Amino acid sequence: MRIESAEIRNFRLLADAALALEGLTTVIVGRNNSGKTSLSEIMKRLLTDSNASFQLEDFSSASYSGFCAALDARNAGTGDEAVRTLLPAIELRIRLNYDIDQPEFGPLAPFVVDLDPDCQHVLVVIRYELKDGAIAALFEGASVEALTDETRIAFFRLLRERVSQHYSMTIRAEDPNDATNVRVMQPGSLKHLVKTGFINAQRGLDDVTSRESDVLAKVLESMFSMASSEAADEGDKAIADALTTAVQDIQTQLDQNFAGQLSKLLPTLKSFGYPGLGGQDLQTETILDVKRLLSNFTKVRYAGFGGVPLPESYNGLGVRNLIFILLQLVGFYKAYRAEPVAAGVHLVFIEEPEAHLHPQMQEVFIRQLANIAKQLVDGTEDDVTWPVQFVVSTHSSHIANAAGFESIRYFLAVAAPDAPAGVRQTRIKDLRRGLADKPEPEKRFLHQYMTLTRCDLFFADKAILVEGLSERLMLPGITRKFELAEPEAPKLSTQYTSIIEVGGAYAHRFVDLLEFLELRTLIITDLDSTLVNGGEACAVHLGTATSNACIKSWFDDDPLTLAVIAAKPDDAKRKGCSRIAYQCPEILGGPCGRTFEDAFILANAAKFGVAGADTHALEIAARAKAATFKKSDFALTYAIEDEDWGAPKYLTDGIRWLAHEDVPPTDPVLAVAIAVAAEAEANVEAAPEDGAAAGA
Repeated sequence: MRIESAEIRNFRLLADAALALEGLTTVIVGRNNSGKTSLSEIMKRLLTDSNASFQLEDFSSASYSGFCAALDARNAGTGDEAVRTLLPAIELRIRLNYDIDQPEFGPLAPFVVDLDPDCQHVLVVIRYELKDGAIAALFEGASVEALTDETRIAFFRLLRERVSQHYSMTIRAEDPNDATNVRVMQPGSLKHLVKTGFINAQRGLDDVTSRESDVLAKVLESMFSMASSEAADEGDKAIADALTTAVQDIQTQLDQNFAGQLSKLLPTLKSFGYPGLGGQDLQTETILDVKRLLSNFTKVRYAGFGGVPLPESYNGLGVRNLIFILLQLVGFYKAYRAEPVAAGVHLVFIEEPEAHLHPQMQEVFIRQLANIAKQLVDGTEDDVTWPVQFVVSTHSSHIANAAGFESIRYFLAVAAPDAPAGVRQTRIKDLRRGLADKPEPEKRFLHQYMTLTRCDLFFADKAILVEGLSERLMLPGITRKFELAEPEAPKLSTQYTSIIEVGGAYAHRFVDLLEFLELRTLIITDLDSTLVNGGEACAVHLGTATSNACIKSWFDDDPLTLAVIAAKPDDAKRKGCSRIAYQCPEILGGPCGRTFEDAFILANAAKFGVAGADTHALEIAARAKAATFKKSDFALTYAIEDEDWGAPKYLTDGIRWLAHEDVPPTDPVLAVAIAVAAEAEANVEAAPEDGAAAGA
């Protein structure tokens, strides 16, 4: 059995998100504040807590209007059931796949409600929704008039207090083929169906050497507790029993010798001469507990030299982080085995495993994750299988590289549809499905190229694909000059932009991926004029065609002549989220470069001493001048040593387009919620302290 997918509604940025899970490892990537942490949070709350509670702020901004619509409907006399359907509910829908031929269904059995003998799916619906009969209590005292800005604030203030009071968690098994066929489940029914484990990004591994940090020792304590349980592995039980016996032997010696000597330190009460104290003499008893010994008095040490072991905190943060994760995984497996009733699926979340790890170790970690699970099973006497599914969230391009496209889920925060301006929600992009229609050679190329270079595209706000080394080296300087020349324009340097060198022959292969990621991208390429289609390279004024594969794939004109390409307006150069940029004259009717170097020289003709009787002569002179430079030397010279130059127009135009970013207006509903929270915080700060109130 495994979890096939999860759908989340109305929780923070996850207003309406669907996530397909891989059989073993799913990798979550995306920019900051795109909903990755919210995914593990909703799973943790609804799958581990049978009495989960949420606040108004936990509901998606896009769902706030539902509360207002429900109030308006109630004020208009609409029936309670219809009002209830308008009220938002936080919902998690888990779809599981199972083998219909397995001899026993175990904890899955109560959730199978369909009568289709061929159905291999179970649908579990967990909702945080209004309690039955609580509509009147939820809306008591709310405005009976149409909501205004002021009454809306008062309404949300009421909701802020009442949501946690009148909402509760419900669990239902739903027929995958008939939504009306449901079975209400008991609060603890999920415990045996889906077991969870969480390794949070904050793991307590502070970089301290002046004080002890015993994170690993505390992990040992939890592992001992699991080894002591009835359902633990026989080998683990034997170790736990041996530890307990050893402590009991010490306890016997303490009772016989230590307690007697310690009692001598206490005075005899009757010696004080108070009547009635003669029979109240004190005795000592020292009790040892294995768990407390592990928690408070057991330290993890690393082998040192000369008989001096080193404290846990003296090792590098990267090594400690990796050891901590591995010990946690061991603990999760032992906890799974220790359950009296084995769970059907064990869902383990690992947040940002890359913390403090160098790039190569990050890649090895994600590749070894499946092997670690197998080794844990192989290391036991009975080889009990571990139905584990890992969900790894990361900001590491190295982990994304090693994971493979099929396992990657890309989280993207976008404008919420049918919601006030400024309201955003998460859209989850499944690369397995998104690239399903691409030919296998194209998918193989993208994966190999991204692996050989980097997966920065998954974490960037914007991207620039460049033709070669010269453009990549020169772009920072060109961007800086543009921002100095146009200080009022949005600044690209303050945005998360990834520059990737792909070459003119391959840039067009990235277009579908960029569109799928909805990543605003500037593709910088060369005009590459030729005498005829497939002919020799030449100056632009002599050419009739282009040899550039990206330009050919960008435009649909037939025939696509050089004159047609040169005449394209800026709007025609844009396609979806991307825009292409290639050489153009610095002034209307002026000379045009064929490559970056040609265009750069023409933009700085006086500096390079390029002159000609007409535009044709200038193009030829610029090409001749460019031929005297090695490409790498040219770029390094003008990127580092000599910055007294102007940027070519086609690059300036492209950067201006890419830098432009519409700032979304503030969500009015969210603004109300913020106002309510700020007012509540102000009231708390203004409240007198207990002592001051008592004094008054």
